Amino acid sequence: MGIRINMTTVFVDDQARALAFYTDMLGFAPKEDVSLGEFRWLTVVGPGEPDGTQLLLEPDQHPAAKAYAAALVADGIPAASFAVDDVAAVYDELSGRGVSFLQKPTSMGPVVTAVLDDTCGNLIQLTSPA
Repeated sequence: MGIRINMTTVFVDDQARALAFYTDMLGFAPKEDVSLGEFRWLTVVGPGEPDGTQLLLEPDQHPAAKAYAAALVADGIPAASFAVDDVAAVYDELSGRGVSFLQKPTSMGPVVTAVLDDTCGNLIQLTSPA
């Protein structure tokens, strides 16, 4: 059938700050940036993956989006999960850049995880094989 993920979304409280964080701090590459009046159709892709899955940095302007994102953060639930080769090494690198982590690298059976604050209203999980 050939179904694959083309795009996924995180709701953000500030698109410009989100773009800066996801590109400057996490290393994503800008993909689409289309003005839609007050907001933008704004996506990023993984470094070296210009045709990869896009992450839409969606404004959290809908009341349900704000409530959803706040509830996830309050419960410590990541809004998205990104794969890396080595969580501990990425944790050290990103911590050195000033990224705030709520969970240090932790072994979870077959994977190691860490959780960071994206500064735009979301917790993001990083995972790598154990």
